[in-house]
Amino acid sequence: MLPSSLMAKMSWAAGTQCVAKGDHKKPKPEELCYHKGDILTIIHTSTKKGFYRVRHNSSGEEGLINSTNVREREALRVDPGLSFMPWFHGKISGPEAVCKLQPAEDGLFLVRESIRHPGDYVLCVSVSRDVVHYRVIYQDNKLTIDNTQFFYNLIDMIEFYSRNKGSIATTLLKPKQKHGSKSAELELSKSGWLLDITKLKLGENIGEGEFGAVYEGEYLGQQVAVKTIKCDVTAQAFLQETTVMTKLQHKNLVRLLGVMLHKGLHIVTELMTKGNLVNFLRTRGRSVVNSVQLLHFALDVCEGMEYLESKKLIHRDLAARNVLVSDDSVAKVSDFGLTKVVSKAKSDNAKLPVKWTAPEALKKEKL
Repeated sequence: MLPSSLMAKMSWAAGTQCVAKGDHKKPKPEELCYHKGDILTIIHTSTKKGFYRVRHNSSGEEGLINSTNVREREALRVDPGLSFMPWFHGKISGPEAVCKLQPAEDGLFLVRESIRHPGDYVLCVSVSRDVVHYRVIYQDNKLTIDNTQFFYNLIDMIEFYSRNKGSIATTLLKPKQKHGSKSAELELSKSGWLLDITKLKLGENIGEGEFGAVYEGEYLGQQVAVKTIKCDVTAQAFLQETTVMTKLQHKNLVRLLGVMLHKGLHIVTELMTKGNLVNFLRTRGRSVVNSVQLLHFALDVCEGMEYLESKKLIHRDLAARNVLVSDDSVAKVSDFGLTKVVSKAKSDNAKLPVKWTAPEALKKEKL
């Protein structure tokens, strides 16, 4: 009997995304050249046993791969403990922080809310068997310890002091995770969704939202859209949307390429050059967009929503502003921030866009 892992590989369907386990720089005829960490999409099985025909997500090149050289790109599991800031312990006292940073280990650290100075934070670092407490001052919408280095958020600050000693006693080497929390960065990296910020070229600003800006960009030769979120609390809130998007692969849903953590959160998706559907219709006018095209848009949205239902997901904010149009005029559903998993549990207390919510859905929700 075949191991379950091999059975899974044999049944990979078209559209499945895989991550390369290593480099394949000298391909044989018809095989694809790739590097470790590259994302490849299955097109179909090959007549050659154990091989698949794939498309490289970045270059667009097609070729054969040996299934043993790749692993399926895993979807993230919805987990309330998943955090971009597992080292953040909330409102605890200095003595409590000292206890948590035992046994003493140089570079072990955590961040807590300041009790003495509400609105500020404290970076607690273990060094030379002692714990040093650095007040992190919040001023002019930025954070600073020494009035020399300024940061948009705690994630940015921890990233900096993990690489540079700066004005603190030692570089930050090991986070002390809050009980019950898991590192979102580590989980994203293990599952193949964490992208390399050095390979991203940001272009023009193509939109401003309540939580940040959206830019056009290029990642490994592919045109992309990049949603940038500088506020760490907001970034944590968007983790839910990111987690949901890792589960979705459909031609009528905006495809997530991955995320980056650098001066906040960057959510990288395919670029939809014609913008959202409501603006597309308003700028071109219904006299220009004929009834056949409108019907195609409606069918595209229906197929995307049907797929979501098959995954037991409810969008809860379907509106023309959340439907994007591709260069070849395909409509794709986006913005999964209010998506929830269908369950028998009691209704949650999330805010709902009443204007866009179906009457049958409102019956089971608290408004």
